[in-house]
Amino acid sequence: MEVVIKSIPLYYEEFGTGIPIVMLHGWPSDHRHMVAGMEPLFQHRNGWRRIYPDLPGMGKTPSASLITHQEHMLDIVMAFLQKVAPDQRYVVAGSSYGGYLARGLVHEHGEKIDGVFLMVPAVETDETKQHLPPQQVLVEDPLFLAALTPEDAEFSKMVVVQSTERLRFFRTFIQPALATADHAFLERLEKHYAFSFPIDQLTAPFPAPTLILTGRQDSNCGYREAWTLLDNYPRGTFAVLDRAGHGLGVEQKGLFQALAQEWLERVEEYIAQTSM
Repeated sequence: MEVVIKSIPLYYEEFGTGIPIVMLHGWPSDHRHMVAGMEPLFQHRNGWRRIYPDLPGMGKTPSASLITHQEHMLDIVMAFLQKVAPDQRYVVAGSSYGGYLARGLVHEHGEKIDGVFLMVPAVETDETKQHLPPQQVLVEDPLFLAALTPEDAEFSKMVVVQSTERLRFFRTFIQPALATADHAFLERLEKHYAFSFPIDQLTAPFPAPTLILTGRQDSNCGYREAWTLLDNYPRGTFAVLDRAGHGLGVEQKGLFQALAQEWLERVEEYIAQTSM
């Protein structure tokens, strides 16, 4: 599906009906990895309208010259939500860069949001201030190593648990998105990666159920900085998963699904109680 937001034809996919939940993908990926990771959670769970947009410059949504700062990207997301779920309360899940945008939504729209899920979120945008664990492989798999091609080289450096499933996920849901992204546009935008406002200075703590999942071996976004977010989320569960890097949802699939399902249950309970 497609809607026009500020002259940008923004592509998205959606499934189900009920509570709107918007899924914000990583950079420079697209909606496909979020669909692959999140849709299994709803196989036996009804009452949710899952909305998966492609952010500008990624997937099937083109870049636009009017987007030069992160505030512009956040404005696009907020306008998109108003278009597809006008004046409705909603829930948000964001992975990596999508987690950064999700916190922007909490800053701007926190009173309209009934739950937040931050997966391996990007937190500290200043690389000189980041405290990232070193790249390491905890589980080696000879079948994984034998299947690698030169195109997989950069991806293989991120893998903590080598497996053919991890490789298949990358080739199916990540690699095609990398090939279609507008990298020139994203490189320009990356120079203004951080919001100009203090994203984590909220007027009041966010009251709805929250889940923050990080990987103990995530050398991309780490886990230390995410811990500093917790005071903003008094209903927050925070987990640092061993044997997991930036591909936490595949490397620790069982824990990921169990914690995400529990978060969805908390959100459903919260909505039922607050709507009485």
